Amino acid sequence: MSPREELELLMTRRHFFGRGTLGIGTAALASLLGPASSDGATEGAPKSGGLPGLPHFAPKARRVIFLHQSGGPAQMDLFDYKPQLKKAQGAELPASVRMGQRITGMTSGQSSLPVASSLFKFRQHGQSGAWLSELLPHLGRVADDIAILKTVHTEAINHDPAITFIQSGSQQPGRPSMGAWVSYGLGSENQDLPAFVVLISQSSALNVDQPLFSRLWGSGFLPSNHQGVKFRAGSDPVLYLSNPQGINTDTRRRMLDAITRIDRLRYEAFGDPEIATRIAQYEMAYRMQTSVPSLMDLGGEPASTFELYGPDSKKPGTYAANCLLARRLIERGVRFVQLYKRGWDQHNDLPRDLALQCQATDQASAALITDLKQRGLLDSTLVVWGGEFGRTVYCQGKLTETNYGRDHHPRCFTMWMAGGGIKGGLTIGETDDYSYNIASEPVHVHDLQATLLHCLGVDHKRLTYKFQGRHFRLTDIHGEVVSKVLV
Repeated sequence: MSPREELELLMTRRHFFGRGTLGIGTAALASLLGPASSDGATEGAPKSGGLPGLPHFAPKARRVIFLHQSGGPAQMDLFDYKPQLKKAQGAELPASVRMGQRITGMTSGQSSLPVASSLFKFRQHGQSGAWLSELLPHLGRVADDIAILKTVHTEAINHDPAITFIQSGSQQPGRPSMGAWVSYGLGSENQDLPAFVVLISQSSALNVDQPLFSRLWGSGFLPSNHQGVKFRAGSDPVLYLSNPQGINTDTRRRMLDAITRIDRLRYEAFGDPEIATRIAQYEMAYRMQTSVPSLMDLGGEPASTFELYGPDSKKPGTYAANCLLARRLIERGVRFVQLYKRGWDQHNDLPRDLALQCQATDQASAALITDLKQRGLLDSTLVVWGGEFGRTVYCQGKLTETNYGRDHHPRCFTMWMAGGGIKGGLTIGETDDYSYNIASEPVHVHDLQATLLHCLGVDHKRLTYKFQGRHFRLTDIHGEVVSKVLV
């Protein structure tokens, strides 16, 4: 590079403003790195990162486990009991119910939209008398610990915008995910593990399921150290974490120290916050080489724990094993655990595939609540269960006495919450006789997000980030806390 080119580079706008903020930037760099010596590994600390003044008020929950059921579970087959639909079986969905509302291209061409009542039996559970499907017997045993929200709704009718919306508050990709916002606002309680961890369990259904994209747990325009870190099943749970052949711990430490010194020089020259983020991520990866193997080793868990979560909990990568791992993560101070379970998109063969999904998830979901409660962790851990939308009451494809499918339905679907800040044994909202429209107490996706942040002691209107001249937040310009669900 010529002297002229070097001078032009140094006079860029980024460099100008970076030099002007180096005083603040150096403090930010120190905050990211924690109480480490310039050439040594960061020692553990009770908390690192987060914004000054957060939480805004005393939190009920310190951490979140979000059990996302990717594909959209059928609410009228699991939670929203509609016995009167037996009388309407096979009849056309009334125009007065549909009201000309948009449906997907997968069923818009059907000559008929016949009502499909649920094949599954329901009964009431607990002192609350919550109605639950026979597919959820284990959840029924903890019915008084959960709050069921039957009127969650969204604008998105297809998977990608819908799951992007519930995870990031926008149907358009590029915004920070919920876990990233929580990591940015509240920081981490364990410097040896990420604040935000992602676990993925594959489908238990037989039909093809929806893909998941890493941007769903991305940091968007927030600093990249707030993105979710995906933990995989198997001998190498985090990619590129292990030392390559021929490299030992001492060599890795010297290599990182050399890279850090170079990065610090560039940071002092340009003030780019992503350089500080990169240093912090290298240090986190180094510490994870020790923390992750012990975390993933379930050998120390008693037999009673595996019995509680079910036999699949001994099989890495299953939903049951990931629920158990989620508990181990929050025990160690991980702030936000995002667990995805694929396979809930039952456009056809719903009775078979829904039963398979519930068989793989029901016991473990209930066990997680029981396990947290037994360990005194449920009161400080918010657990959320649900998909990106629900399913239609009308059948997609051919309706028979023993088989049916259901299309996407965004106007009303069911989620449940438990733990930190949530009033158990509660059912919120009612839908119409067809589980098609909301009859009372609607809960928008932004309301759900606002409530999640509230449980963590965060005012969703005040957790913002300025990007491209605008202050963004998880709930955009919407969202009201669902106060009825709170303790």
